[in-house]
Amino acid sequence: MNQAFNSHIENGIAEIIINKAPVNALDSVEWLALADLINSIGENEAARVLIIRSEGRGFCAGVDIKELDQYPERIVSVNAGNYATFKAVHLCPIPVIVALHGYVLGGGIGITGAADIVVASTCTTFALPEVDRGAMGGGAHLQRLFPVQKVRYLFFTGETITVQDADKYGFIERIVAKEALRDNAMEIAAKIAAKSSDMIRIAKESLNGIEDGDLEAKYRWEQGFTLQAYTSPDSAETRRAFVDKREAKF
Repeated sequence: MNQAFNSHIENGIAEIIINKAPVNALDSVEWLALADLINSIGENEAARVLIIRSEGRGFCAGVDIKELDQYPERIVSVNAGNYATFKAVHLCPIPVIVALHGYVLGGGIGITGAADIVVASTCTTFALPEVDRGAMGGGAHLQRLFPVQKVRYLFFTGETITVQDADKYGFIERIVAKEALRDNAMEIAAKIAAKSSDMIRIAKESLNGIEDGDLEAKYRWEQGFTLQAYTSPDSAETRRAFVDKREAKF
């Protein structure tokens, strides 16, 4: 098991717990490993529903910017890992519930936007600061949560939106106290796990098939612009400024 996360299955409910201090930012190897884990759970007949949650200060801070600052050539592997993980969540044969707390950034948006059901604590915030990190991507998944103009506002500004403000857009099933987060996710999961596994798997595939557009193709399109962004000196400056904890200079 990768040290950045662990998992178990009990009574038809699978859980993946991300736990990589200090901020649950995953590197290129860990994103690919997470995708493999999600795929393996989806193929496991003992699993009827999957919960993804985290320990620590927030749900997920996305990619490891320090890794990309030191090894910018790894952006190809990071892109591949992000794509594989979000695809694994979206196309997982069983429903995926995300239980969010704290910050949901970058790759955390990708996981959330790809999921089926969202439960969040009162301390949850959402942001997609890709422009400020010299990259692209995540807009396709953000657009499963927010309407088009709000997506563009959040993407262009990099601003944070609280769970209370996000709630009006309708994608959050429950907002609960942090200490009740797992219990609420488990309650929903138990309702699903009690149903016919065959019917739930058929329903998941059916619902994916009636969505507008191809989520994976949209995200792959975005990722091409990350490689384009990496040809700009401004992209490297954003990552260097982040590591140095200073304002970027353009």
